[in-house]
Amino acid sequence: MDERLKYAPCGYMSITHEGIIMDVNQTFLDKMGYTQADLVHKHLESIMTIANKLIFHSYFYPFINLNGQVEELFINLKDSSGQSIPYLLNGKQFISEGVEIIDCILMQMGNRIDYELELRSAKKQIEEAYWEKDQALEKLQQIHMEIEKKQAELVEMNTLLVELSTTDKLTGLKNRRFFQEKLEEQIALYSKTGQPFSLFILDIDHFKKVNDTYGHQTGDYVLEKLAGILKSHSRKEDIAARYGGEEFVLILPNMDVLESKILAENLRQTIASSAWEIIGSLTVSIGIATITPQDSNTSILKNADQALYASKANGRNRVTHIMNLNEKPL
Repeated sequence: MDERLKYAPCGYMSITHEGIIMDVNQTFLDKMGYTQADLVHKHLESIMTIANKLIFHSYFYPFINLNGQVEELFINLKDSSGQSIPYLLNGKQFISEGVEIIDCILMQMGNRIDYELELRSAKKQIEEAYWEKDQALEKLQQIHMEIEKKQAELVEMNTLLVELSTTDKLTGLKNRRFFQEKLEEQIALYSKTGQPFSLFILDIDHFKKVNDTYGHQTGDYVLEKLAGILKSHSRKEDIAARYGGEEFVLILPNMDVLESKILAENLRQTIASSAWEIIGSLTVSIGIATITPQDSNTSILKNADQALYASKANGRNRVTHIMNLNEKPL
C-alpha cells in the first residue's frame, strides 16, 4: 500500500465482492485498536453487529451490483474492545487482473445528529429482537425470511435494470453505449494477445423512403426484423448492436479480413432475399474494418464508416472492406 494512503486522514480498506478484507490502512487500525493480522483475510462482517450485517446486506451489496459504488452508507463497526464506532462508508468497485475488488473509504462520525440517533435506536431494537425470549423467535425468523426475499427481489430487479440500460428498446439488440464499451475491451484484448477482430457497420438502403412512403410503424417493423436477422447470423461471442437510426454495428472476435468479407456477403444476400411484408424488398450496405496495430476505437470505427460510404457511393446493396480501398493499383 502507498505510504500516503497508509496514513491517510481517514480509514481505507479493500474487500472482495464476498466481503473478505484484502488490505487495510494504518489509520483505521489505529483508530479501532486492531493489527493487520486481526483483520486481513477476515470478513468485514466480523466487526459488525447483527443489525449492521442486515443493513449491509440490504443496502451495500445491491447498490454495488447495480451502480458499482455506494455513497455515504451509515454503519457501525466494532473496535477491538467491542465498542460500536459510527462510520460513513463510501465504496467503489473495480476489476484488477480479472478479480473484482471494492475500495472502501471510512469516515468516522464525530458528532451525533438526529438521524444517527434514530438509526442507532432502530438498530438497537433489531438487536434486542434477535435476543428476545423463545415466544418472539418464530416472528423474528419470519421477518428475517421476508427481508431475504425482498433482498432477492431487489437483486433481480437490479439485474433487470442493468440489462435494460444496455439494450435498445425497439430492436432488443445491445445499444450504442454497450457497443462502445465492448469495442474498447476488444482493442485492449488485441493489444495484449494479438487476437484479431472485425467490425461491421450496416446501413439500410433508402430507409428514409420507407418511413416517408409507408410510415414509421412500418419503419419500426423493418428495424425489428433486420435485428432478428443479425441475431440469427451472430455467434455467441459476437456483439450486435443498434448504433443509431437505421445503422447497426457488429463486433466479430477472431475474424480476419477474408472471413469477415464472406460473412458480410452472406448477410447481405440473406437480407436482400428475405420476404419483407408491405415494402416488398430491402437491401443494406455494409462497411468492414479489421483491427490493425495502428487502430484505436476511433480509427477502426472511422475506417468501417469510410468503407460503408464507399458501398453507398458505388450503388448500395454491397459489401466493402477498408482494405480494398487502401489497396494501391499496380
